[in-house]
Amino acid sequence: MNASCTHVRPIKLGRIGYLNVLPLHYPLEQGILTPEWAGGFELIAGPPAELNVLMDHGRLDLSGCSCIEYARHPEKYFIVPDLAIGSRGPVQSVLLLCRTRPEDLDGTTILASAQSHTSAALVDLLLRQHIGVTPRYETGDATALLKSGQRPEAILCIGDEALNLRRHPDYPYRMDLGEAWREWTGLPFIFGLWIASREAVRTRAAEVAAGARLLIEAKKWGQAHLDRISAVAAPSSILTEAEMRSYFDGLVYDLGEEELSGLRLFYERLAGAGVIPAVPELCFLPLD
Repeated sequence: MNASCTHVRPIKLGRIGYLNVLPLHYPLEQGILTPEWAGGFELIAGPPAELNVLMDHGRLDLSGCSCIEYARHPEKYFIVPDLAIGSRGPVQSVLLLCRTRPEDLDGTTILASAQSHTSAALVDLLLRQHIGVTPRYETGDATALLKSGQRPEAILCIGDEALNLRRHPDYPYRMDLGEAWREWTGLPFIFGLWIASREAVRTRAAEVAAGARLLIEAKKWGQAHLDRISAVAAPSSILTEAEMRSYFDGLVYDLGEEELSGLRLFYERLAGAGVIPAVPELCFLPLD
């Protein structure tokens, strides 16, 4: 067969379906930055928990995922260097909303979103080890439940849902998980990483590395154009343009030494609590 007729499979890229990754994906989705390898990207969007499963099953080549997914299966992945989603203080979109003080939640049932495994693990660490209470958890759809008239005692919500519910009048007590982690440890918290499938790297190393380099370039473009991205995002959100810019300003997209220290500490505390079997070695994707 003529080489020019050979079909080249695109790099399957998992795209977290939240506003917080818009600065990374906007330049790619608008064609401002384009792949230079044959096939380009095939985007598969979803919440972090769904992308975790797709990565685990080998159905994605590169993806943003919950940081806990890497810790559960480090033998399957490489971490894309200097690319993350987190905060050095308030994150605004990962919230524990309470009808009473978090200190009074001992024995209370918390309704938790099923969309992020990292946030569920983090809130349990914060409540048990930092605040000193032991709650119970059930999984559910907070927005639907509130619309039905029910009022759970506490709700863990993430992403766009957290932004929409953060000023709900029936939940006067709010614990921002990024801010609580910073108060507890003095370090940033990394909610999500971009990871590459080791199998994809084994079979398509050059294309996967090129895809990762383009994601890093897109991150840098987004960081330099937050005013433009805020203006684009605000009309379809409950946030004003100024609030959107404040939201993006509070997020971390880099994975420097301080962020890596926070990530390693989270893994240490997860291992200490028996949530993961051991602290994983951080293995990074070669980009050359």
